Amino acid sequence: MTPEIRQRINLFNPIHFLALGFGSGLVPKAPGTFGSLAAIPLVWWCASSLTLPVYICVAVIACVAGIYLCGKTAKDMQVHDHGAIVWDEIAGMLCVFIAIPITWETLLLGFVLFRWLDIQKPLFIGWLDRNFDDGLGIMLDDIVAGLIACGILHAINSVSLF
Repeated sequence: MTPEIRQRINLFNPIHFLALGFGSGLVPKAPGTFGSLAAIPLVWWCASSLTLPVYICVAVIACVAGIYLCGKTAKDMQVHDHGAIVWDEIAGMLCVFIAIPITWETLLLGFVLFRWLDIQKPLFIGWLDRNFDDGLGIMLDDIVAGLIACGILHAINSVSLF
């Protein structure tokens, strides 16, 4: 991150703090992966403490709020979808684990599936990433990647591998 961009963000600003994944997005290499890792304690706590309807509400709120958080932070940074903005990964990871029993195996597989889908952007995920702007553009590909990973985990779970 250039010093000019660094000066445009403030971790004491709650919008920036959340959009930058509690600071995890400031890691110089693989910030998206570190943002996804930062989501794991949140996913684990939500999945083990909340009912399914409340978990879904939290995931939806994270996704909707992320449109504003990521859009505002990108505007403040004056860079569209800067790598340090990782709230989209956090919201995407919440989507991965909707109605998934949380074990170390499901966390690992869900994390790997999500990161692969987010990095490779297969199917229409890449199209979404290229064709939407602002906060929605930052968030949408990760939400869809999370939902696809969730579907894959449900398919695996349905054949009793977990």
